Amino acid sequence: MISSPARAWEEIRLEEDRRKVFTAFVYPMIGLCGLSVFIGSLLVKGWNGPQSFQYAMTQCCAVAVSLFGGYFLAAYLINVLRVRMFMQDDDLRLTQQFAGYALVVSFLLQIIIGILPDFNIIAMLLQFYVVYVVWEGSTRLMQVADKDRLRFTVISSILLLMCPAMIMMIFNKLTVMLN
Repeated sequence: MISSPARAWEEIRLEEDRRKVFTAFVYPMIGLCGLSVFIGSLLVKGWNGPQSFQYAMTQCCAVAVSLFGGYFLAAYLINVLRVRMFMQDDDLRLTQQFAGYALVVSFLLQIIIGILPDFNIIAMLLQFYVVYVVWEGSTRLMQVADKDRLRFTVISSILLLMCPAMIMMIFNKLTVMLN
């Protein structure tokens, strides 16, 4: 998906079971993201006792909840967008498949940032590669008309990038308030 999104979307389009994206890709990637953040947090804070472990667990949960919730929220909103703005059929499974694979860049960057937090600035710039991945998937998988492709790509990319970020922000604020 990273090196050749067009070819990858063609292969994904041929998949029979659209729910396969959950078990074969999204859930394992979220788990790896959480694990990398957990390990990275322990490396940064050290193994000094229960506070460092609690911090690592909180950061791990924040990443897992934000990616999990952000994925489902973005997929739902993109599906609504498809139906209302682009007059396409309601197909949540297809949209979940699209959103799951389109988040590959965010997943990989989160894994890297989890262990190497100093690369955060570079990761913020590389995150916009999601736009290209969505651009290629918009016609190949989602069957968006060429006249609507740019609008679909921009809105979908914003949703895919912002939904997890908003959930992370809310989770972190609630954690501070409730702690």
